[in-house]
Order: sequence, then structure tokens, then C-alpha cells
Amino acid sequence: MNYNLKSIEAIMPPPHFHMVGDGFRVHNFFPSQPGIGLTGMSPFFLLDYGSKWLVPPSNTPRGVGVHPHRGFETVTIAYHGKVAHHDSAGNSGVIGEGDVQWMTAGAGVLHKEYHEKEFSKKGGIFQMAQIWVNLPAKYKMTPVKYQAIENKDMTKVPLDDKESVIEIIAGVYDGKKGPAFTFSPVSLFNAKLISGAKACFTFKKSFNTGMLVIEGEIKVNNSKIAPENNFILFGHNEEDVVLEASENSVVLILSGEPINEPIASSGPFVMNTEAEIKQAYEDYNNGKFGYLAD
Repeated sequence: MNYNLKSIEAIMPPPHFHMVGDGFRVHNFFPSQPGIGLTGMSPFFLLDYGSKWLVPPSNTPRGVGVHPHRGFETVTIAYHGKVAHHDSAGNSGVIGEGDVQWMTAGAGVLHKEYHEKEFSKKGGIFQMAQIWVNLPAKYKMTPVKYQAIENKDMTKVPLDDKESVIEIIAGVYDGKKGPAFTFSPVSLFNAKLISGAKACFTFKKSFNTGMLVIEGEIKVNNSKIAPENNFILFGHNEEDVVLEASENSVVLILSGEPINEPIASSGPFVMNTEAEIKQAYEDYNNGKFGYLAD
């Protein structure tokens, strides 16, 4: 089969980690990395990747205390370990291994997240990714909502080898649609490939496309090797991507239609103008995001 292969713009090793709160050790691939910045992966604004980390047992769960969000969505994907979360709208739950929490912060919410209590007591391997998906201007102030997507509810497309599978969180693969509702065209998949397996993907030229090797090693477009914990950034010249697993591998795949609007961001807020950022801080300080105990 002939493919029109996308160019590989970069294969990026993980930047040095930093701590978010005392529970999340993450590598920020964007917006902090040159070559991607604020818009290079739009509509995805941020990718914080927590590579495998052995968390020691603790009776006091580690995590991030109460903080606000406005103007975007957070997508948290659990690979190892569990996270408990609460918000000022009365929502709470646990993100288990293989599951996804898709939170639309929209008009504003207070949120906190910690290692789940039993996981914290035992300790163990922790590995997660959190993505911020920007919202178009007309949806910035949409009401807060959650999509708790358990692994059993994801659409799963087996590949020809019958052991590899594409898990669809959002978007469409091979004519099958994922469960997540999105405000703009977004594809978000986990490709779980056995050694030697091949998977092919097609995304529009205009879409921003990137992939993160969660586990294993991947040969990309029959040419370059992407090791574990590396991010692959693609160009806009063609539509196809071919992955071949050098060993049993997991790859997080992101592609989406750019939101070509101004971006103003500050801390936990992603808006379109500095005036909107100022208003977000005022609303937060005036208690308009509700209340959530530490």
C-alpha cells in the first residue's frame, strides 16, 4: 500500500522534570519547548507527561491542592497508579489505570487532585499524562462538565495481528468513533502494539499532529526511531503516519484542528485577551468559582 507520509519535524527527548504540587513529577513537552510553543500543537495547549516514577508509600496522599481553571479542558490519562479528584461543583471520583478523565473547566472551577488513598498507602509505579485542550472563544465560558471515560467504555479497534489494538478516546479511527465529546475536531488515541506490529493513521494536512511513546520503542514512517518517553512532532505536508513497534509499545496519539484565535494565558487560565485573564483573576478572588476545602 502506498502512503503519503507526513514529515517528521522533531523527535524530542523528555525535558527535565519539574514537580506539580508534591505528587506529580512531569516533563512539559509544550508549551515550554521551542518548536511547539503556545500554538504548535493547537488545539492542544499543554502536555505534562509523568513518566514512570516509583512513588514510596505514604499515609498522606501527595498531589495538588485547590486551584482554579477557566477557558479550556483538562484530559488526564492514567497508565499506572490512581488519582482521586474533587471540584467546587460537587464532582469527585478516581481515575484508575487505563481510564481517562475529561474535565471541561469552561467558565471556571476549583479543582484538586491527589494520589488515590489506597495507592498512596501502598506506593508503586505512577505514570500519567495530562493534556490541556484549548476551547474556541465562543465556548470559553461554557458550563463546567465531566466525562469520566473508563477503559471498558473506550472504543477499541483490533489490528490484523489480533493482539494490538487502537483505543479511541476521542475522534475516529477506521470508521469507529470514540466516546469523548469535543468542542473542536480532535483525535486522541492509545495505540497498544505488540513487537513487530504496524499501525497506520491518516490526519488532515492542516491538523497539528504529535505522538508520545509511553512505553517501548517505535519506528516512525519507515525511517526514524522514537524511544520511550520521546515526543514526535509531525509536519503539515502530507496526511499519513505509519508506526512499527520495535518491541511491545504504547503510543499516545494527538491530532486536531488548530484554533486560529489569539491566546492569552496566565497560570491556570487560558483565554483570548489580557482583559479576560484579568477578569478571571477577579472572579476567582471574589469567590465566583465556588468553594472547595483543602
